[in-house]
Amino acid sequence: MRIAELSVRRPVFATVLSMMLVIFGFVSLQRLSVREYPDIDRPTVSITTAYRGASAAIIETKITQIIEDSVAGIEGILKIESDSEDERSQVRIEFDVNRDVDAAANDVRDRIARVLRGLPTEADPPQIVKADANADSVVTLAFSSDSMSMLDLTDYAERNIVDRMSTVPGVASVGINGGRRYSMRVWINRQALAARQLTVTDIEDALRRENVELPAGRIESRTREFSLRTLVGLETEEDFRNLVIERGDDGHLVRLGEVADVRLAAENERSYSRLNGQTGLMLQVQAQSKGNTLDIARGVRAEVERMKDSLPAGTTLNVSVDNALPIEAALREVLIAVAFALTSVLAVIYIFLGNLRATLIPAVTIPVSIIASLTVMYALGYSINVLTLLGLVLAIGLVVDDAIVVLENAHRRH
Repeated sequence: MRIAELSVRRPVFATVLSMMLVIFGFVSLQRLSVREYPDIDRPTVSITTAYRGASAAIIETKITQIIEDSVAGIEGILKIESDSEDERSQVRIEFDVNRDVDAAANDVRDRIARVLRGLPTEADPPQIVKADANADSVVTLAFSSDSMSMLDLTDYAERNIVDRMSTVPGVASVGINGGRRYSMRVWINRQALAARQLTVTDIEDALRRENVELPAGRIESRTREFSLRTLVGLETEEDFRNLVIERGDDGHLVRLGEVADVRLAAENERSYSRLNGQTGLMLQVQAQSKGNTLDIARGVRAEVERMKDSLPAGTTLNVSVDNALPIEAALREVLIAVAFALTSVLAVIYIFLGNLRATLIPAVTIPVSIIASLTVMYALGYSINVLTLLGLVLAIGLVVDDAIVVLENAHRRH
């Protein structure tokens, strides 16, 4: 028995079958990801290493080349790019599109762990993220205050905002532009240092030797147990000023405050930013290489709304740049095109055929067919994007042709 004949003889069955297709389609619609274009981005892993005070040539030989050699043999690599600049090394690894980004990142971490001892001890540990470090940020947040200093503003952003935004699904990292971090700055007096026959290395060795916190074990008895701590770390400006650098021949203790000016200040005073005349900074949210831009932007916007009530007095947190807005606008225009195509087709059918029944059947079959196709898209792992929506626009004409043919066949067999 053919499907047309079965539908004519069993109208209730045909109606229930159509309703089930629509229900499955709506369920699939809730689970389909929304993107601007199909998911064809290759998995990318970036390795960033900071080495303060080092030139680009030292960065290239001491860090970049070592990292490149260690990751070169990982499975599925298509391309390795690197940038060596003053105080920073950056290596970007692009994998085959079929490579799982989480597995690729784990392989990179394993290779980097093997060469950590070969990197300079003064360099920061390499930061590995599942994203292209040179890619544009998905969302840029503006955080400003009319009462807090740049140091306090940066400290609050790192402790609260960065951690909250990093938990949004699909976010690879959150960077701060224009911020200033607290640091104990030491400005050395060259004349005072030379007069005491000391060098900068002596100060550096003293800081490394004294500014530590070592485990001290524990004290146990029959009824009690105490953990011991050796509080020898330097915390305040006065602690650093009183740091003993050297003992002179006459027994005089040379302290750091005698040969240097010690102050709690910004780690880097070359960066500063203002937003609308107020002290502020920018937080750039980077997406993972396989992340969904729309989902990430919506998650960040929702997190910003939840945080506004808990911000300190006088501070504001707003979305400054949202790259998901043009994507949403493009998808909205395509949806309007789908609705316009459906309306135009139905109007043309009614005008030329002059039959309400012939118009009503395509008006029902087109939405059922389009919504039911979402189930197939979900099963095949597709997403809702500009290309798939344009495909639905083109398919409307085909559905209309098939509906008219089936209508005539059903009328003939009735």
